[in-house]
Amino acid sequence: MRRLIVSSFVSLDGVIEAPMTWASPFFVGENVDHALLALSNVEFFLLGRATYEMFFARWLGTKGPYMDRINGLKKLVASTTLKTVSWNAALIEGDVAEALAALKRQPGGDILKYGVSQLDRTLLSTGLVDEYHLSIVPTWVGQGKRAFDDVGPIDLELVDINRFANGVVTLTYVPR
Repeated sequence: MRRLIVSSFVSLDGVIEAPMTWASPFFVGENVDHALLALSNVEFFLLGRATYEMFFARWLGTKGPYMDRINGLKKLVASTTLKTVSWNAALIEGDVAEALAALKRQPGGDILKYGVSQLDRTLLSTGLVDEYHLSIVPTWVGQGKRAFDDVGPIDLELVDINRFANGVVTLTYVPR
């Protein structure tokens, strides 16, 4: 069975919005190595419409071991407005929770989603999220969407901690 993993950068003040503007200076060296290792068992990259459009515009032509791995992953896009997708992507047809539950029951690699969004409300309420990987970045952003704003109450259990020399800490949680 596949696992569904949600991974996100989170600033010290809880912001997750626009991480490319504030987390990028911390995504270097051992942090990139750790992220690349985390992709080793990932087969599918799950994205909502907004994340798909943002990543597609920024990442498609980017090179390097980490980006080559991301670009090569099969992408699943949850959207009711998009009619077509590219970048090795397929639209999820019909009910997102049902489609992901069926995919999770199949053998194969994990499903990875970046960012905590409205889609997580559906994923959590249907018991589809297996792990959250939250990388706490030692910076204050000041404004923007905060982690789990769209999700509502959540109860998580801490199961692992990875500390990095640049002050980033990646916490792994599982839903209780």
